[in-house]
Amino acid sequence: MESLCFHDGNITDFIDARTLHVRTDINRSLQLHSSFLRRLSLERELEGHRGCVNTIAWNSSGSLLISGSDDTCINLWSYQSRKLLHSIDSGHTANIFCTKFVPETSDELVVSGAADAEVRLFNLSRSGRRRVEDSTINPSALFQCHTRRIKKLAVEPGNPNLVWSASEDGTLRQHDFRECTSCPPSESSHRECHNVLLDLRCGAKKSLADPPRQSLVLKSCDISSTRPHLLLVGGSDSFARLYDRRMLSPLSSGRNKQPPPPCVNYFCPMHLSDHGRQGLHLTHVTFSPNGEEILLNYSGEHVYLMDVNPVQGSSMRYTSDDAMKFFNPTTILKEVQSKPPHSDFPNRVLAKRNLTASLDQCRKLLQIAEKSLKEGANYYYGIEACNDVLHGHGQIGHTLILECLCLRAALFLKRDWKNDVHMAIRDCLRAVEIDPASFRALHCMSEALLQLGKLKEATDFVIAAQFAAPSNPEAVEIVESIKKRINTAEAGKPKEGGPSSEASRVLSLSDILYRSDASSDTSQPMSERENSDYEDDLEVDFENSISGDESHDAESNNLYPTLKVRVHRERDSAKNTFHTSSSGGSPKSYSPTDKITRQHERAIDMKQRYVGHCNVGTDIKQASFLGQKGEYIAAGSDDGRWFIWEKSTGRLIKMLLGDGAVVNCVQSHPFDCVVATSGIDNTIKIWTPLASVPSVVAGGAAGPDTANIIDTMEGNQRRLSHNRESLLY
Repeated sequence: MESLCFHDGNITDFIDARTLHVRTDINRSLQLHSSFLRRLSLERELEGHRGCVNTIAWNSSGSLLISGSDDTCINLWSYQSRKLLHSIDSGHTANIFCTKFVPETSDELVVSGAADAEVRLFNLSRSGRRRVEDSTINPSALFQCHTRRIKKLAVEPGNPNLVWSASEDGTLRQHDFRECTSCPPSESSHRECHNVLLDLRCGAKKSLADPPRQSLVLKSCDISSTRPHLLLVGGSDSFARLYDRRMLSPLSSGRNKQPPPPCVNYFCPMHLSDHGRQGLHLTHVTFSPNGEEILLNYSGEHVYLMDVNPVQGSSMRYTSDDAMKFFNPTTILKEVQSKPPHSDFPNRVLAKRNLTASLDQCRKLLQIAEKSLKEGANYYYGIEACNDVLHGHGQIGHTLILECLCLRAALFLKRDWKNDVHMAIRDCLRAVEIDPASFRALHCMSEALLQLGKLKEATDFVIAAQFAAPSNPEAVEIVESIKKRINTAEAGKPKEGGPSSEASRVLSLSDILYRSDASSDTSQPMSERENSDYEDDLEVDFENSISGDESHDAESNNLYPTLKVRVHRERDSAKNTFHTSSSGGSPKSYSPTDKITRQHERAIDMKQRYVGHCNVGTDIKQASFLGQKGEYIAAGSDDGRWFIWEKSTGRLIKMLLGDGAVVNCVQSHPFDCVVATSGIDNTIKIWTPLASVPSVVAGGAAGPDTANIIDTMEGNQRRLSHNRESLLY
């Protein structure tokens, strides 16, 4: 029998090896082999909830599935029979957002967190052999110490005593069931719970260099399964934070806001690290199964993969200075132009090893990509071809790498999906480092900078491109075209200080108090608008005090209180203080030494990006590693689909229709090729490899093959551009 060949190995060889050798890694490789994933289809819908299913989780053995819903019920399902075992009326008064099995309790203890800011613990053994509909179980523990919605719970493998809860109140609390089972009563002299592990109410950052100011509205957290002392959190800014629990201060009451504790690492794609944009925040963070990687899902953006601890000196580690160079790359141009171009030694090595077949395959792929660029169509497939060259063929030599990077950058600029222009800049910078005199890299960089409105930098690169190919007529024509566009953009740019310069206009108090934001969506629920600290353009602080230093009216001897209004935009680095009276005062600002210190803070950059889905409508949307090896990435989308990508290359493997509105949760079975999903529908979908024919797009709840892949993804990209849509959750 001929082996079936896939990029992740021959499945028949795996099966043969399993019969000859007892190796657990073979079973892990077979669990979510690409041949199985391409056959995934809807096997069963689990019915039992009466509202949106916001959370699902498997137990450690995979025999049970737990779910929580808007109906405030916690349901337990049998994996073997696919039937509902228990439905618990939780007693929560608002939507349940998170449920977990407590480890090492024989699956008898489950915990839930909800929009009513409560954490509840239930002992399932108390349910006995009651009927499914007999759901009254009193909680074994009840914690009401959070003040806003609880979005995520975390447990430590092997620890039955601790549960962590991340809340939109900006705190992460540690609940120890050995110490207490409830908060102190209201009449107690010690009313506050001393269980705050992280106080991030002053922890949100607008850039890597800026000091934290606003409350970090926590949306997600996770504990590493391999190193449980590592804690990952994400919320209402661009940065995920990694903490070592052993290095944190003792638990506190949270009565007073504390400065945010130092973290081990920040994680943020470099192109998102200095934006401070409205609506950009994390909806989910998670560790990989081996604990060496993390996955970040951004609202209004894409899914990103990062290394927990890149090798020392890796380009994935960057400082705020590096980020400034990325956004103003002229300095990088000067640096690389002083270096000689890289030699193409790897190509010669490959030739000596008679591995020219790999190079021939790469050239064929580049021809496909070049054809996409020339024809102005199928940019996605052209980019996929370039990805195959860069990720699937090992050492191919600097010549091919340079050609591939320049070609992919040009395709990114033509496709123009969300932040494709920044991906193009990344490729151009890598290309210029290989060959500082590459005309294609320089002119692609000038084109990208022009699209971003960075006219001065675009001019610098187009001049460099002109010097790189002074006698090439085609190159001269391209350069002149870009120069004309730059001049046109310069002519249309408002002069600084002019009447049309909105940014330079001094805001009056009436502007601040009664301003109207045309871009905001008034249909957004008030509760969400209140919780979304990242949505505000301005911050206004009022101080209205009466003291002996206030000004008096000499004639009437009346006392006028002083009103101090502090206003700053989100992107400002310091506050400006305005006084409505003549009383003195100095502007409140952060010390220069603090600014210098933070300029040297480091963050970890992206390793891979996954595109095609849309994450705008809900802020509980997950992104998950699939399988024991975590070789595939999955995430839900606002179009009712869920997507599977190959982790190493970012290639889309599968797209399935899984909900009538939005897929929020995607959870892989611990051992089998089974995936559970949920969302706005009141059912849970179970997916298994039962389809007779493998495909990238396959039927879900709607039946046979759905719309064209590219049309679907482009529609999602259009939705991403409207990232101020009202949130459903």
